[in-house]
Amino acid sequence: MKKPDIKYLFEPRGIAVIGASESEGKIGHKVVDNIVSGGYKGGIYPVNPKRGNILGLPVYNSVERIKGNVDLAIIVVPAKFVYDEVVKCAGKKVKFLSIITSGFSEVGDIETEKRIASFANTHGMRVLGPNIFGTYSSKVSLNATFGPKNIKKGNVAIITQSGALGIAMIGKTAVENIGLSSIISVGNKSDLNESNLLECLVEDKATRIIMMYIEGVHDGNELVNSLIHSAKKKPVIVIKSGRSKRGAMAAASHTGSLAGADDVFDNIMRQCGILRAESIAEAFNWARFLATAPVPASRDAAIITNGGGIGVMATDACEKYGVSLYDNTAELKKMFSPVTPEFGSIKNPIDLTGQASSSDYDSALTAASKFDKIGAVISLYCETALFDAENLSGMIEKVYKKYAEVKKPVVFSLLGGEKAENCVKKLQQSRIPVFADVYDAVSCLGKLYQHAEFTREISEKPVEFDINAKKIGEIVTKAMSEGRGFLLAHEGAAVMEECGIEVPKSFVAKNVNDAVNYAEKIGYPVVMKVVSKEILHKSDCGGVALDLENKQEVISAYEAVLHNCRKHYPDAVISGVEVCEMVKKGVEMIVGARQDNSFGHIVMCGLGGIYVEVMKDVSFRSVPLGKREALSMIKEIKSYPLLLGVRGEERKDIETVIDTILKLGNVIKRCPDITDIEINPLVAYDHGMGAKAVDIRILLRRGL
Repeated sequence: MKKPDIKYLFEPRGIAVIGASESEGKIGHKVVDNIVSGGYKGGIYPVNPKRGNILGLPVYNSVERIKGNVDLAIIVVPAKFVYDEVVKCAGKKVKFLSIITSGFSEVGDIETEKRIASFANTHGMRVLGPNIFGTYSSKVSLNATFGPKNIKKGNVAIITQSGALGIAMIGKTAVENIGLSSIISVGNKSDLNESNLLECLVEDKATRIIMMYIEGVHDGNELVNSLIHSAKKKPVIVIKSGRSKRGAMAAASHTGSLAGADDVFDNIMRQCGILRAESIAEAFNWARFLATAPVPASRDAAIITNGGGIGVMATDACEKYGVSLYDNTAELKKMFSPVTPEFGSIKNPIDLTGQASSSDYDSALTAASKFDKIGAVISLYCETALFDAENLSGMIEKVYKKYAEVKKPVVFSLLGGEKAENCVKKLQQSRIPVFADVYDAVSCLGKLYQHAEFTREISEKPVEFDINAKKIGEIVTKAMSEGRGFLLAHEGAAVMEECGIEVPKSFVAKNVNDAVNYAEKIGYPVVMKVVSKEILHKSDCGGVALDLENKQEVISAYEAVLHNCRKHYPDAVISGVEVCEMVKKGVEMIVGARQDNSFGHIVMCGLGGIYVEVMKDVSFRSVPLGKREALSMIKEIKSYPLLLGVRGEERKDIETVIDTILKLGNVIKRCPDITDIEINPLVAYDHGMGAKAVDIRILLRRGL
């Protein structure tokens, strides 16, 4: 059945409150009270079998008895009665159900929750919740929550998975003088989720900033697409709990074990252009600033201060948050010499010295506002005995107005005693970006630059390589039919060949004579590895021999590999010993792809080799992606300079590493029976010389 237009969730023409109560202590009363006192002008229909009157409104004994249109039904009855009420709502042709009631999947009753969502969807209704506190929409003055009254109207929209935290955030917005366009609680997300809501909020003219609190991601691919689309139009700030790796899924590949839930989330949020906050306080700082800040016309900023120490702190903060400083000394001297004492500094930070007055600040800040090569200004003030503090507030208000007129962002940080603290509080109430801590001020400016940079990027088309998915599928199907959850080494090499990824020459020897013949065919030196479906981590049990230089070493290694493996795995079936080309040295990378529980298809790259689990120098992205995004993930790793060449070395073949990442992304997306792919190491050679996939590990779904 056709889904209703989501605008009716934010702009309902009529609302039924099923479970409305005359008792002031009940949620059913609080919701009705908030709707009435909030000024909502549409139809309000309390529903309760006892009927009666609530806040002057007649009570209906069933939603089906209501004569007016009901676009939104708010359900607050006990969990065991919710399904029956949903059925009645279908009869009334309700469009949206806001199920405040708890007691479903969050306590283990997944079946009932699915039953409700399924019935609603098949009857043309959408479900928000269950286990939510409700919704607020400034468009129609609708406070359909059991949270605080008198929500301040504004241009920040909040989507929250936590009900209690969401209610607290409403209170916090009032304290922080932040107005809301909407706040929506998604709860258990049985039907409507963040992606559905973003679709509406990003087109809402009243919303300038979207803030999200997320605890878990259900459909990561859908969310990624929604976030990228939204962040291109408006700043999206995300707070996510669960930073620890306790929830990370362990797997038999480094790609799985390194994919801590927060690592993947953090990298993919960066890919989507999302501003991830460490705390609620930080998120509110950004939201308040970004809601009114103009887009900077230049990448470079200037610091104006009366204290050298705080200027250095601001410089450190700029480096941390990605704010570059204007450094043309000649231009700075020309601009700021007239307003800076001889013993001050004009090298940015511009140090007006401790004797600077409010008029000195006014002159310097006015000069910076007119200089088009400075895109933003950070104004710092340290309280001194010489400063005319009584004029500080007025000066900042005057300067801020000037900057608003020329559409140039400016932030202020005031450090001092009671006078400075009172000034901060007063100016914040006027929505001027003033902070007590310099790092808070600079972080806001950094996020403004980060968002502006993301919106300027030209959308990149994903790269699709011509991989032989059919042939790969045949290799996988054969392995699964044998009950294996992984591919053997030669099968993994065959998959790489179908992707166009170069692998070392190799053959599987069934006996020692074969091993010698293959070694001489390949050419010394060679490597030998055990081939067995029971032995996944070969090197851990002595199943690998490296750098074999001649016939005798091959014979000895063959016997040693078999002896070691039989000792550690006496019941293992050994199919043979792989004789492999010993690849020349290069930079060892790890490249992988997997089907992630939250984000679906993801890719990973980082520093490879035997220390990968210790160093954990890796980066992740969601699939699909293009070459620019693949390069950005490589640049994120600390070992990236190794690829650029160090101590006279040549630059490595970064382009081949990028292609390998993209090819594995294509495989994991097009071959659903493959859950994990890992190349470790992928040896990258000098530019133009390519790279070789030395050790390949491919995990599969359970065997057929």
